Amino acid sequence: AWLFFISKVIELLDTIFFIIRKKNNQVTFLHVYHHTSMILFSWTVVKFLPKDSNISYPVVNCVVHIVMYAYYGLAALGPEMRPFLWWKKYITRLQIGQFFILIAQTVGIMIFDCPAPTAFLVIIACYIFTILLLFLNFYIRAYLHSPR
Repeated sequence: AWLFFISKVIELLDTIFFIIRKKNNQVTFLHVYHHTSMILFSWTVVKFLPKDSNISYPVVNCVVHIVMYAYYGLAALGPEMRPFLWWKKYITRLQIGQFFILIAQTVGIMIFDCPAPTAFLVIIACYIFTILLLFLNFYIRAYLHSPR
C-alpha cells in the first residue's frame, strides 16, 4: 500500500514536465488539485484505514492508470498513432466510474462497521466526491460541449 503513496508522489512529476515543456494549458486547477491532494489522500488511506479496507483504493486506481498511461504511451509515438487514439474520452469515463466505485466502497466501510473512524470516512467520501465533480465538469466541457 505504501507503493501506492509513492506512485502518487511520482505522478506529481507530470506537472513539472508540463511546466518544463511549456504546456501551461495542461496545468489546470483539476490537474494540480488532483495530483497534489492525492498525495495527502493516499497517505491518509494507507496510514489510517485498516489494511483489509484500503486495498481496493490502489487496485482500482492502478487499473485506471494502466489504461491511461497505455494511451499516453501510444500518443507519445507520434501523430501517426492518432487514428488509434479514438478512446480518450472513454478513459475519462473510466476515471469517473472509478470515483463512483470508491465512494460506494467508502460508504460500504461505514455501513458494515469496519474499524475506521466514521468522520475520517466521511472526509474521504467528500474528497472523492470533489474529484468526481471536477472530472464530470471536465468531461462535459471537453466532450459534450466541445465544438469538435
